[in-house]
Amino acid sequence: MSITNINDGLKLFIDCLEFSIGHEELKLKNPFCVIQKNELQMYLFEHKELAKEHNPEFRLVTNSIDDIYKKISSSHPEFLHPNLNKVTLRPWGAKEFALRDNQVCIIIQQW
Repeated sequence: MSITNINDGLKLFIDCLEFSIGHEELKLKNPFCVIQKNELQMYLFEHKELAKEHNPEFRLVTNSIDDIYKKISSSHPEFLHPNLNKVTLRPWGAKEFALRDNQVCIIIQQW
């Protein structure tokens, strides 16, 4: 995932969502790192030109949305998306809430 400022992504994924850094090269001209949690790994790149072309949005599916919401809303409420800042039953049958930083939107979802 390309973003304009890797520190925004690190705050969201490491501090808020409790991923860890598996590998990092943060001092490069275009810094990157591998972030991981359990069996999930993502590559986080700082690349201003590519980030302008894309508005990343993705979903993390869980079986414990209420617990995750409670934890995030008390520890990092600044990341709650204003359009979906509470656990909401959506018309398609999933419960969801959303997070965002300056560059990415993450929908937390439970079927």
